[in-house]
Amino acid sequence: MRRRSRWTITLTAVAGLLGVPAAASAAPVERSESSRSTGYDVSYPQCGTDLPGDAAFAVVGVNGGLATRTNPCLSEQLEWAVGSSGAVPGQPPLQLYLNTANPGQVRDLVTTWPSAGETPYGDCDGANSTACSWQYGWERARTSVQSFFWPAARAVQLDSRPEHYTWWLDVETTNTWQSGSGDALERNRATLEGMTEYLTDRGGRVGVYSTGYQWRRIVGEVPGDSNLAGLDSWLAGADDRADARTACDDDPLVPGGGVALVQYVEDDLDHDHACREAPARG
Repeated sequence: MRRRSRWTITLTAVAGLLGVPAAASAAPVERSESSRSTGYDVSYPQCGTDLPGDAAFAVVGVNGGLATRTNPCLSEQLEWAVGSSGAVPGQPPLQLYLNTANPGQVRDLVTTWPSAGETPYGDCDGANSTACSWQYGWERARTSVQSFFWPAARAVQLDSRPEHYTWWLDVETTNTWQSGSGDALERNRATLEGMTEYLTDRGGRVGVYSTGYQWRRIVGEVPGDSNLAGLDSWLAGADDRADARTACDDDPLVPGGGVALVQYVEDDLDHDHACREAPARG
């Protein structure tokens, strides 16, 4: 989610260049009565900062800015998030988001590109293909749940099964994506489909987060037979709470879905306005 260079429009080529702050506990701070129905989203940039004590719901980033890296203060932020009031109907008090990417065009520079796997697009053989892109997404979701979220959830005595959570896929141009052709966009989409498949196969609820501009640049049009179709959208980029309410009527990122959340920044913290109920179970 939000970083200091949040809306920088560049396609990062090498994933290992982002720094991660040291973990620290997050002490809650009280905010005004007007925010009692407001949600917040946090991740590694908020490590060691005071977090609001009046969250109606909270979305916690499992990763540390990259799909292959963990949020170093995930346990502390999960513990904070479970104290959310749940005051917004249909919005679970604790929700999660995963960073996403597709480094297929620079696969020789990463160690996580798959070399095998059976996918809806055929067999992956290690090439920069739609099949391997799907497999990459599936494996990144699995790693995020099993290697990152599970031990952190256990540390604060939370249920770690995906079926108990809403999982948002964070799609931003600050991560590594393929570009230059319609085929590249299809491969990017396949990565998100692989992540969605892993989570929904385990009963998780899935939605997608982005701006319309970034989504079009990374994913393009989503066909109706994609498992992304029908997912709900969490839109970024609203100016304030009033603008967020208006943005609830904007077009969703995928066909057949709807806008469930809109994000805006206030007091240097990501706030989230709920348009309606959480995304339907996939």
